[in-house]
Amino acid sequence: MKTPSKFNLALVSTPWPLYSRPSIQLGALKAYVQTELPDVRVDAHHLYLDIAAAIGYAHYNAISERTWPAESVCAALIYPERAVEIEKFFYRQLRGKSKLKNTDFKELTGWVEAAIGQYVGSVNWQQYGLIGFSICLCQLTSTLYVIRMLKKRWPKIPIVVGGSMFAGRAARELLDAFPEIQFAVSGEGERPLVSLVQHLCYPVQSVTDVEIRGVIHAGAHRDDTNGKRCQLEKLTKLPMPDYDDYFKQLKSLPIPKRFFPTLMAEISRGCWWQRPTGIGQTGGCAFCNLNLQWEGYRSKSPHQVVSEIDRLTTRFQSLHIAFADNLIPAKNTVPIFECLSKLKKDLHLFCEIRANTNRRTLEVMRQAGVCELQVGIEALSSNLLNRINKGTTVIQNLEVMKNCEELGLKNCSNLILQFPGSDEEDVRETLDNLSFARYYRPMRAVTFWLGLESPVWQAPDKYGILSRFNHPNWSVLFPTRVARHLTFMIQAYRGDLVKQRRLWKPVSRKILSWHQDYHKLRNAPDSPPILSYRDGRDFLIIRQRRPDAPPLTHRLTGTSRQLYLHCTRRRSLSSVAKTFKDFNESQIKTFLTSMVAKRLMFTEKGRYLSLAVKARN
Repeated sequence: MKTPSKFNLALVSTPWPLYSRPSIQLGALKAYVQTELPDVRVDAHHLYLDIAAAIGYAHYNAISERTWPAESVCAALIYPERAVEIEKFFYRQLRGKSKLKNTDFKELTGWVEAAIGQYVGSVNWQQYGLIGFSICLCQLTSTLYVIRMLKKRWPKIPIVVGGSMFAGRAARELLDAFPEIQFAVSGEGERPLVSLVQHLCYPVQSVTDVEIRGVIHAGAHRDDTNGKRCQLEKLTKLPMPDYDDYFKQLKSLPIPKRFFPTLMAEISRGCWWQRPTGIGQTGGCAFCNLNLQWEGYRSKSPHQVVSEIDRLTTRFQSLHIAFADNLIPAKNTVPIFECLSKLKKDLHLFCEIRANTNRRTLEVMRQAGVCELQVGIEALSSNLLNRINKGTTVIQNLEVMKNCEELGLKNCSNLILQFPGSDEEDVRETLDNLSFARYYRPMRAVTFWLGLESPVWQAPDKYGILSRFNHPNWSVLFPTRVARHLTFMIQAYRGDLVKQRRLWKPVSRKILSWHQDYHKLRNAPDSPPILSYRDGRDFLIIRQRRPDAPPLTHRLTGTSRQLYLHCTRRRSLSSVAKTFKDFNESQIKTFLTSMVAKRLMFTEKGRYLSLAVKARN
C-alpha cells in the first residue's frame, strides 16, 4: 500500500463522554491508521478530559449523565442569540435532579467556553492535513462548536466527522446544514478514514470527484448515502487501541486532578440478537438503535481478546476494564473469561450480557474479575417482553438477578417505562413481579424514547404510533432551519403518550420505594442478603428481611427442603415431578404454590424458581 509522508491527522473527542475513560473510538482509529499508513502521524485529542478537569469531575459527571443538559451548554455557545431560551430549557431539564440543582448556567457555559478556548489555542492545528471528530451521544453541539472555532482560524483544514450519532441520510443532512464540515463517514470508520487520508495525500483528481466507500463528501452531485459502507470483514485485523495520547494528557494535569482511568476494550461489534427479519427490517430489541453504524455481527477470537487485555493493562498500569460491546458473544464468553482468569491479574471488569446467561457462565466471569454487569432485562411483564422482542422471560430475568446478587455482581439494569402500546395488564404484571424482584439490586427506571431506525421507528403502526418526528427539544437547541433539516438520533412520536404516563406512575413510585428499601437494608458492607437461606443438611432456614419490621424466618424440613433447593434454578413442574417420584404432581404443586404465596418462590408458565440466595458466612 502506498503511504503518504509528512501527513498529520488529528482525531478529536469533545464533551461529554465519561472523563475517566479514554475514547475507544479514537484509540481504535489511531491504531488502525498507523498500522495501515505507518508514515502518517496521528494525534488523539481527548478534549473532554481537559473540560472535566476545568469544571470539576463531579460537576462534569452530573452533566454527562443527561443528554439534554449536556447538549444545552455548547448550543448556547454556538447560537448566542438563543442563549436565553436555551438557559430556560436547561433549568427545566434539571427539575428534580439534585446533583445539578445549584448549577448556574451562565457560569457553566463560561467555564466550558474558556476551557475549550484554552485547549484549542494550545494546539498547532495548522500542522494537520485532516481533523476528524467522533460524534456519539451528548457530543453533537460540543463538536459543532469546536469545529466552528477551528474553522474561523484555519478555514482551509478539511474536517471529517463520524460516529454513532449520524449515519446514511442523516450524515448527508449534517454536511448540508454545516458547510464547515467537508466529509462524513457513514458506518464503521477504520477503512474509510484510511482511504480518505490517501486521497488527500495523493489526489489523482479532486477528492470531491472521487467516490470513497463509506465517505460522504460535501459538493457531491450524486446521491452518495446508500450502499457505500466499508467495514472490516473480520475484527482480527484490528490492532490494540492506542491510548498513549490520553495518558499523556492525563499526566499533564495537576497532580490533584490525576486519577486511575478505566480502560476501554471491545470483543465484538454489532449485536448477534439483531438479525434480519424481512425486507428493510431487522430483528433485535424493538427499542434499540445502537448498531446503525455496523452491518452484521463480528467478534474477536478469545486469544486476541485476552492478549489485548493483558497488553493494555500492562502498558497503562490499570486493572479496570470496561467492554464497549453492546452484547458480548455468547459462544466465546466462557473461553474468553476462563483465559482472562489465567492472566493472574486482579482485574475489575464491566460488560453487557443477555438475561438468559446461565449461572455457570456468571461464575466464570466473576472468577475472571467481572464486578459490574448491565443485564438486558428491560421489563418484568411477559407480554411486554414479547412486545419488545427480548426473547427472554420474567423468570429468566429474576434468575439472573438472583445469581448476580448471590455472586456479588453489581447488576446495573434498566426497566423501560411507557413503552408505546403497553396496557393495564402490562403494568399490573410489572407491579406484581416487582414484589418478587425487591430482594435484589434495584433496576433503574428509564422512560422509553424513540430511536431513529429502531424496529419501533421502522414499524410505527405495530406499536400504535400515529406519526414520528425529531424530538421537540432539538428545536430549542437549534434554529428552525437546522432543526427541520436534520434527522436526529433521538426522535419523538404522537400516539398514546398521555395514557402511558398515567399508566406507569405506580411503577415509578414502586421502583423509588425499592431503591429506598434496598439502601436501608443493604447499606452496610457486611449486611446480609434481603432473602437468604442456610442449609442444615436435614433442614433449611430461610430469612426474609423487611425494611420496617423484624425479619420473617421460615424452616423447611425433609422433602420441602429438597424441593426448595432443587428449584434454586428454574424448573418445570413436570421435571420436578419426575425427580420426586414418591409424590404426585398435585402434592408438589400445592407446596410450590404456598412458597409463591409467601414470595419465597416465583412461577411463570409452569416453571418455578426459588428466590432466596445462599447466605455468605
